[in-house]
Amino acid sequence: MNLRELTCVVCPNGCPLAITCSNDDPPRVLSVEGHLCPRGIRWAKQEVEAPERTIASSILVTGGEMPLASVRTDRSIPLKKIPEVMEAIRTLVLPAPLALGEVVLKDPAGTECCIIVTRAVASAKVSREEVA
Repeated sequence: MNLRELTCVVCPNGCPLAITCSNDDPPRVLSVEGHLCPRGIRWAKQEVEAPERTIASSILVTGGEMPLASVRTDRSIPLKKIPEVMEAIRTLVLPAPLALGEVVLKDPAGTECCIIVTRAVASAKVSREEVA
């Protein structure tokens, strides 16, 4: 058994948690101390046994008022999958316009998430001089 100390991030209390874990791979939570609510126990178990994160990044945009659009996952994904999801995001080059909330990639790296636009990008305005 081993002891891990984490600060719960579920609510503003920020409870200092003492988590006793098995030596298995992946580890199993055997006990949690220091939590003020049951959410701390659930969070500790998830963080130790199957950690997940949301990610934010940007993608290249062609023909837009801006060269990049910010994107994020619509839900948390397994921590181990982040490099693969980031690689899938890096390959995206999309034409403007892009709308806020638009899904630009589904299930990257086999995850059950979508990559969505978090800042709209309008098409670039072309002046008459540029057309001629």
